[in-house]
Amino acid sequence: MTAVQPSLISTLPGRYYTDPGIFAAEQDRIFERAWTCVALAADLAAPGAFRTVTVGRESVVLVRGREGAVRAFLNVCRHRGAQLCTEESGQLRRNLQCPYHAWTYDFTGKLIAAPNLTSMPDIDRVEYGLLPVHLREWLGYVWICLGDDPPSFEADVAGEVAARLGDVALIDHYAIDGLALGRRITYDVAANWKLIIENFMECYHCATIHPELTEVLPEFAEGYAAQFFVGHGAEFGADIEGFTVDGTAGPERLPGVSDDQDRRYYAITIKPQVFINLVPDHVILHRMTPLAPDRTIVECDWLFAPEVVASGKDLDASVELFHRVNVQDFDACERTQPAMSSRAYLNGGVLVPSEHHIGAFHDWVVQKLE
Repeated sequence: MTAVQPSLISTLPGRYYTDPGIFAAEQDRIFERAWTCVALAADLAAPGAFRTVTVGRESVVLVRGREGAVRAFLNVCRHRGAQLCTEESGQLRRNLQCPYHAWTYDFTGKLIAAPNLTSMPDIDRVEYGLLPVHLREWLGYVWICLGDDPPSFEADVAGEVAARLGDVALIDHYAIDGLALGRRITYDVAANWKLIIENFMECYHCATIHPELTEVLPEFAEGYAAQFFVGHGAEFGADIEGFTVDGTAGPERLPGVSDDQDRRYYAITIKPQVFINLVPDHVILHRMTPLAPDRTIVECDWLFAPEVVASGKDLDASVELFHRVNVQDFDACERTQPAMSSRAYLNGGVLVPSEHHIGAFHDWVVQKLE
């Protein structure tokens, strides 16, 4: 006799969303060992362009070298540990110089100058160079891994896309690496990063808090998210012309998007901190940076065809739809966060059948922490 799957399965206990010790373990064993998406490559446009990012407990500086390659280094001077770059982004003229004692590094990380360095011939300028961080560019973004032995990028990053769409090649139809930034909004969310992932993975809440989204994607009102089905994209409503806040037409369809992908929305979660949203005329990409058990920064990019951005076309209707979704989602997460420390949530909550796939995410978290 086949066992009947229970309607309700347990979530993680509340302490997983509030305990500083668990958060520190997540920073160590998840964020500092996984591939994380940290910057749009186009933001580092010219040689010497830099950006500082936070991954786990580390500050990392990204810099584009003179030959065009982007490199990543721990943002720490090898002399006495001062941060090299304290600004979020900027343009360097010739090199990276520590503002404390003027130890100076080129864009490959090599130590090239320091006061009295010529009188210390025993100093190896490579050995005392900046500590490099593993880096890959994919989909037009910079991905880094702090681990000494990074996991397979193809399995852990591209593999998530393949598992969601059924074939990783399907994302190539959107030519994301050739799109241009149309809008960027940064959200400071007073909630644990896992609550944000769980929210993005399900649509049981969509009929309750997303009136604009369910107008465009009517099937979401039924409670099953696109991520519940491998390869499935939620279809636009019959009278909907585009993925916009009022259902009016947006920009022209991206040239590589197939007829099968047209008028559909696909959502992808790449653990531990990336959401990719695919619609026919643009792509929306979220990057999360957990800063505390109850605080997460989410940077959201809206990407369009370069000619659309260059034309000055009004993108407000396209941007406003998912901006409202973001605000609605993050408000819900912030309403949930205080209850994570309640005695009512000591042993956690429950997942209904349309949320059962979130249980696999919980298993992944526990496995990483073990």
